[in-house]
Amino acid sequence: MNFLRFAVRRVAEMAATLLAASFVVFGAMYLAPGSPASFLLSGRSASPEAIASIKAQYHLDDPFFVRYLSWLGDVLQGDFGRSITYRTDVSRLLADRLPTTLLLVGMALAVVVVIGLLLGCVGAVRGGATDSTILVGTAFAVGTPSFVAAVLLQGLFAVELGWFPSSGAGEGLGDMLWHLTLPAIALALYLIGMLARVARSAMLEALDSEHVTVARSRGVPERQVIRRHVLRNSLGTILTTGGLIISTLLVCTILVETAFSIGGIGQLLELSTTTKDFPTVQAISLIIVALFMAVNLIVDLLLPLVDPRITLGTRGSAA
Repeated sequence: MNFLRFAVRRVAEMAATLLAASFVVFGAMYLAPGSPASFLLSGRSASPEAIASIKAQYHLDDPFFVRYLSWLGDVLQGDFGRSITYRTDVSRLLADRLPTTLLLVGMALAVVVVIGLLLGCVGAVRGGATDSTILVGTAFAVGTPSFVAAVLLQGLFAVELGWFPSSGAGEGLGDMLWHLTLPAIALALYLIGMLARVARSAMLEALDSEHVTVARSRGVPERQVIRRHVLRNSLGTILTTGGLIISTLLVCTILVETAFSIGGIGQLLELSTTTKDFPTVQAISLIIVALFMAVNLIVDLLLPLVDPRITLGTRGSAA
């Protein structure tokens, strides 16, 4: 019952935060220099009739809050307006491009989880030269920004060696997986180092705990100690870091998609910002904020289930 109340409260908090974020996203357009009409025209000359048509289409003669409520009502029905640049519904643009971005983020997340956890576990358990080597490698990974990794991987494996495509997202699942391999690695490299270090630190702390010492003194096999006591007690910290990793992937995908010309919502956001296509920018910004909050909500709900020591509503603290 306590968990249910906590879940309901977190969902309500998320809804309130998303509502506030929608107000900021919508109002940001009106902070730009000049009138909204000139912003929509992007410096192009237009007849009075064209200006009047734009004002009517975007309800620019209505009070600000009326416009916001009208836009919010349309968004709740899945209508994000019409793209100024592409002359089509923003919802259609997102439907065409969002699956590519989600596949890229999913591939990168899989790489981060598998390699990051493996390196962190091996470094903590084996120690010595192995741990030192992993620390050096992860320090290099953490110090390499995603856009730098994208350029290096593209130049070596796509241009020089020709092993992978240098641009595009491909067609069909198999071709898309092939095209997105290098972008996923570029997107994951920095976060592999971060997760490996967090997992290593959490496991080292668990290895020094009293119950691990007791389990070893009772003759429990080392593999069982690592699996049942060390790794399990580290999951809370790792899961919290996982939420941060997913959020970071959503942001960094903009740089990687642009570098590889993938055509997901990251590249669409970059192009729409350049061309001042504000309906598209508003829609993508709101979606990214919603995904951020959804990830945080899921992490908060899973933490007490993964680690009973964690109190509802807290992260990383043992009860």
